[in-house]
Amino acid sequence: MNSCFHCAETFTQPPYFTQINGTEQPMCCPGCQAVSQAIMDAGLMSYYQYRSEPGMKQAGLVPEQLSHFSAYDLPEVQQDFVHQQDALSSTSITIEGMSCAACAWLIEHRLTPIEGVAKVLVNSTTQRAMISWDNSQIKLSEILSQISQIGYQAAPYQQDEQEKQHHKDSRTFLLRLGLAGFATMQVMMFALALYTGYFSDLDDEIRDYFRWVSMIFAAPVVLYSAQPFYFSALRSLLSGKLNMDVSVSIAIGGAFTASCIATLNGTGEVYFESVSMFTFFLLLGRYFEQNARRRASISSNNLHKLVPLTALRLDGSQQTEIPAKSLRLGDIILVRPGDAFAADGVVIDGHSSANEAMLTGEQMPVDKNLDCPVFAGTLNVEQPLKVKVTALGQDQLVAEIIRLQEIAAANKPAIAFMVDRLARYFSATILTTALITYLVWLQFSPDDAFWVTLSVLVATCPCALALATPTAVTCATAIFTRLGIITRKAGVFEKLASIEQVVFDKTGTLTRGVIALGEVSVFDAASDTSNFDPQTPISKKTAEKATTKTATEVLAIAAALEAGSLHPIALAFTGHLDANISASKLTHHVAQGIEGTINHKVYRIGHLSFALVNANSSARTDAHAFRTQINTSTEPCVWLSENGNIIASIQIQDQVRSDAKQAIDELKKAGVDVSIASGDSVSHVNALGNALGISQVYAEQKPQDKLTLINQLQLSKNTAMFGDGINDAPVLAGAYLSVAMGSGSAIAKNSADLILLGDHLSRFNDAMKVAKKTNTIIKQNLIWAFGYNLLILPLAVTGHVPPYIAALGMSLSSILVVSNSLRLLRINL
Repeated sequence: MNSCFHCAETFTQPPYFTQINGTEQPMCCPGCQAVSQAIMDAGLMSYYQYRSEPGMKQAGLVPEQLSHFSAYDLPEVQQDFVHQQDALSSTSITIEGMSCAACAWLIEHRLTPIEGVAKVLVNSTTQRAMISWDNSQIKLSEILSQISQIGYQAAPYQQDEQEKQHHKDSRTFLLRLGLAGFATMQVMMFALALYTGYFSDLDDEIRDYFRWVSMIFAAPVVLYSAQPFYFSALRSLLSGKLNMDVSVSIAIGGAFTASCIATLNGTGEVYFESVSMFTFFLLLGRYFEQNARRRASISSNNLHKLVPLTALRLDGSQQTEIPAKSLRLGDIILVRPGDAFAADGVVIDGHSSANEAMLTGEQMPVDKNLDCPVFAGTLNVEQPLKVKVTALGQDQLVAEIIRLQEIAAANKPAIAFMVDRLARYFSATILTTALITYLVWLQFSPDDAFWVTLSVLVATCPCALALATPTAVTCATAIFTRLGIITRKAGVFEKLASIEQVVFDKTGTLTRGVIALGEVSVFDAASDTSNFDPQTPISKKTAEKATTKTATEVLAIAAALEAGSLHPIALAFTGHLDANISASKLTHHVAQGIEGTINHKVYRIGHLSFALVNANSSARTDAHAFRTQINTSTEPCVWLSENGNIIASIQIQDQVRSDAKQAIDELKKAGVDVSIASGDSVSHVNALGNALGISQVYAEQKPQDKLTLINQLQLSKNTAMFGDGINDAPVLAGAYLSVAMGSGSAIAKNSADLILLGDHLSRFNDAMKVAKKTNTIIKQNLIWAFGYNLLILPLAVTGHVPPYIAALGMSLSSILVVSNSLRLLRINL
């Protein structure tokens, strides 16, 4: 009896075999053998290494068309790249063979009508696609097969494979371009001599010899270098559509075929130099476009590096360190202080706090106790936690952020959709015009009909028009990615360029949530704490006379107690450490404070109630009064006690973002009105407004109040609203343009058009500058593309443009558009 390595069923007949990780493994049937081979061919060897259940038996042979993709239907494999939301599955896939924006359009139109496919967003810049589908109606393997049927190769996005394929494609493209350039130079030497008459007195045999040599040099250009244009045109025609490569292919193929016939017959004109030059310049234009892609395509999945490679899985009291990829839903893991969470989950035992700054930008740790959610890649700060795994792979928050970046890269401005439609109609118009031109010239000058028609096709190829917006948007998206900005919705570029007013939320937007130390109030430890009044702090000079402790000593004691803690409040004391003061018997009380011994005295730092525990009877009696008084204080603070007596309070301040003032000043300089709308008290909001130079402030605003305010303001001006993406969701949804600071758990569901992943508000000013420049460059590109075609068309139709001049003009037009777009990458920010 043998056991199938794939499905674990036993069998007696001679087995089939698949080589898995260097070992021949038995399979029970051709179906299991085909699926296992497909898994290995897809580079998914880890499936067999980490699977917890055997695969499904494949009773029959897998259809040949699906055999390469069927491995991607396995749930264990999909865990790494498929996100499930309600009834829809979604994933990002790489697509090989895309040459321009028309390819993206073709793939979208091929997949969208298929039943079960909910959404298709193809990004020609990154050569990836975001696809959502209903798994009960269609399988992922069938979607990949549909893409394969139209000449592209698709697979789930995998970083390493993507990079390898990118380098391979680059080498192939440079070979095509280099060959075309070399052949063009050789052919042009003979063509230039013939055109200028240097060899006009030679025999026909010598002339024909040069033509044969030119044909030999031009053949590799036409048959190899120009292949991408033929395949693109063929895919377009098979789908019943037209793209710009149809006219390009007709021009190249027709001119080369006619020139070959003229060479064989020894009569007529040849245009091998025109064909070679046309192909070379067209490839050169594509090279500049791909160069823009490479410079723009910054990997969007760097966040996955935040997730640790291993995890401590608990099985009763047994701890086992395992690869994080082998975790399963429901597993219990132990996360020690200072370690990152290996998966999304909920706390089932322990009490600590988590630093989620790497996902949210929020520096303040979030308190984590029973049933609190935690996210992969975030850092456990204080105490060990037991966590039950609730999400893996594509269902984790890290993956959600990566998906947002993917969607952002696939979004197009409204003008791009318009240009795509115009380019299709323009291609049809050019082909019709070329046909009419040929028929008319056939009546008046049959010998010139073909060459005039060829010039029309070459000169008016809508390459520049098709490149006008994708190259500019690609470069702008590259800058946004570099700045840490994600665009979530279409039309952001247009909206950014027309903003007239910006309204800021306060907490988490204008302020950072980063702890800083404020005023230190020192008290006499021997005095009766019942006389303590935190709203009337003693000056430093008076304090030095009234107590044996100075403000400097107080800060040094506090720093000694906080030493070693990763809490942001503790980090704020780092600069006050004194080598002569050290604490022992340190005990951390989560969410309360720290207790320790210094010179045989017990000190406590933290909340007022915590600092007063174990105090003398007088202090305990007045604890309620202390708590009542601190609640009315204008600034939060931490308290330091010595043997139960309060000796100091230290104000804790929420820092204003370092570039907030600069960002607001720049907005004002650009003529943009600025105001604050916050739920905080009037005094706090006014104080912040005065510090930042904002006179128009709205305090004590509830979410509905903010929405009403925004609706009123944008009746007269296009208004952008800044919020933290959580309680500001209603107003963000209602604003003309909404901007959210990257906020953890809400990032998947916030309503913002734009997300700033970093802490710098000035990035918004940069985004406005980039958007305005992008719109300007797109308009310049369109004006040039349309203007050139309108100018060259009548000249070509009337026979005033030779094919080689048409090739040069068309290619230079495309290069000009791409080069103009690349200027965006040099914008000073």
